[in-house]
Amino acid sequence: MEGLLETIEKLCSDKELLPILNKVEKQQRLSFDEGLKILETDDLNTVGMMADYVKRKREGDNVYFVVNRHVNPSNICAISCRFCAFGVTKKSANAYELSIEQILSMLNEEIREVHIVGGLHPDWEFTHYLEIVKSIKDSYPETHIKAFTAVEIDWFCEISGKSLTEVLEILKETGVDALTGGGAEILHPDIRKKICAPKTIATRWEEIHKTAHSLGIPTNATILYGHIEKPFHVVDHLERLRNVEDESPGFFAFIPVLFQPDNTGLKKDVKFFPASYDMKVHALARLFLDNFPHIKAYWITLGEKAAQVALHYGCSDADGTIMREKIIHDAGAPSELGHSRDFMVNMIKNAGYTPVERDALYNVVRVYN
Repeated sequence: MEGLLETIEKLCSDKELLPILNKVEKQQRLSFDEGLKILETDDLNTVGMMADYVKRKREGDNVYFVVNRHVNPSNICAISCRFCAFGVTKKSANAYELSIEQILSMLNEEIREVHIVGGLHPDWEFTHYLEIVKSIKDSYPETHIKAFTAVEIDWFCEISGKSLTEVLEILKETGVDALTGGGAEILHPDIRKKICAPKTIATRWEEIHKTAHSLGIPTNATILYGHIEKPFHVVDHLERLRNVEDESPGFFAFIPVLFQPDNTGLKKDVKFFPASYDMKVHALARLFLDNFPHIKAYWITLGEKAAQVALHYGCSDADGTIMREKIIHDAGAPSELGHSRDFMVNMIKNAGYTPVERDALYNVVRVYN
């Protein structure tokens, strides 16, 4: 590994990156300005090699994945965000509600993680969401439930009249093992008010994740990038997340989510971003978020081939089988709706890494040597 650092230094074409390389070697925290430099440089190779170095120091050749199933109970939502193509009103011809029986029919014993997110349904009570969780846990007690965004948690507080701590404790007792990372979008208020003004404010999102961590509920974190943000907003977002983890540890993974513009109110305002920007965002995440265990290459938004490339830019997790994702695909994602276990194994192997099947809590299930 030390020889690799010497190689990176020799190949580096942007010498302003060398102080960052020095920090990477010494495992020192990067500054805000250094984060900006990573996003703004044209030296993609050096950025990628640094991120891959950090990833390999942590995980070697291992890349994790999970056999999981996404469940979106309803797309009916009480709010409307400009970036979203999923949420609709009750009167929409595309509105749907899944019954508990329908949800259970989507699951089986092989699934190790159920990922539940949906719209803020104006008529469903908090108890209905609890019934969904309880029914899944009763039917599949060995399956981990990763459920609800911080925005949904905030909504549960509003419709139930309960405190944040009460809501989270009840969810945990009912069977929620972890929270999802959604709803973060871009935490900087200047962008947040332009793309999702009605949504939970940034400080509340942070508070919800801190509180979950304090109660022993692990979570993930996301960023929605590739729309109207600037590099400053991306680094600001990462710094906020890094601070949350410093103050209240409990994040498993960070997931960069590439914006899909089709059928959204934001489409006409979207800037063009080259594929190199995708890779720099992932690499920056690995280099900047020194207190996050994993960075995901989210094939749903990147596409399968670009996700394989992202594994060389600091990512140690390829998410999972998904089995029919809806929210991103409603906005035009060109990737498949889901994949088999064998596909995930081969995707990781063909990228040059060792596939490691995990559960939702990152316990190793099987290593595919």
